[in-house]
Amino acid sequence: MPVTPPRPRLPPLNALRAFEVAARSGSFAKAAEELGVTAGAITQQIRQLEAVLGLPLFQRRPQGVSLTPAARAALPRLSRGFDLIAQSLQELRAGGEGRALTIAALPCIAQLWLSPRLAALQRAFPSLQVSVSAMEQLPDARREPHDIALFYLAEARATASLGPDAIVPVCAPALAASVTNVVDLARQTLLHDAVWRDDWTRWLASVDASEAIDPTRGPSFSLYSVALDAALSGAGILMGRLSLLRPYLADGRLVAPLGPALATPDRLAFVLPAQGHALRQEVADWLWKSGSDDAQI
Repeated sequence: MPVTPPRPRLPPLNALRAFEVAARSGSFAKAAEELGVTAGAITQQIRQLEAVLGLPLFQRRPQGVSLTPAARAALPRLSRGFDLIAQSLQELRAGGEGRALTIAALPCIAQLWLSPRLAALQRAFPSLQVSVSAMEQLPDARREPHDIALFYLAEARATASLGPDAIVPVCAPALAASVTNVVDLARQTLLHDAVWRDDWTRWLASVDASEAIDPTRGPSFSLYSVALDAALSGAGILMGRLSLLRPYLADGRLVAPLGPALATPDRLAFVLPAQGHALRQEVADWLWKSGSDDAQI
């Protein structure tokens, strides 16, 4: 009678995963960051895998590590294997009753755009659980499962997006009286977001004031929401993203004493992976309409 031979015994999965991430990223330190462990743990797991396989996977040099030819040849299939595992797990999660819908968003979008909408979203979908993860980079759906991603992207990269975005200087009403002309900015503190550090340079160039005003002056904040708090308190002038700040301008918490607004090459974009929660398209449509309504303000 035919006998099905058992599958070969695999090395420890953690060791295989450590190798795949280190090989793909080209760095033990980056692998440790992605997997949430120490670089020492990555080194130990890779050495364990090399001992099981009986061959080296990396060439160690003073300037860093590089893959051996055998490891380089095996990496694409190993990466595809882990991607297939992640995809299968995502399909299992998608079929689970009552599972949370996961939204990945840029921190400023999560804090200033998405968070104020969550209560209304819950009323619109009362049986839905929503999980929000703030992250700096658009996640890879093959490795970081999510249902909806909200990031600033060029329109071509988006599943859907809100209308064109724009930037314009904003400040607290009490400060606006002292900023009636662009040259008045020379006497004001310019507030910067660390990611959008060049926004002041771009806007000042658009109004032919880049020589009169130093666009690099003023503190920089790693979180846009903190820069916004500084502007609301009257600490300076912030280069405002209209997609985030329209409600603040509409209710008078902020004013835009100078114009015109400058269109940006990116916009608040919705990215939906190929598979996901059964309600993700409905939720994305609801969020898109909510954002489009804001744009009418």
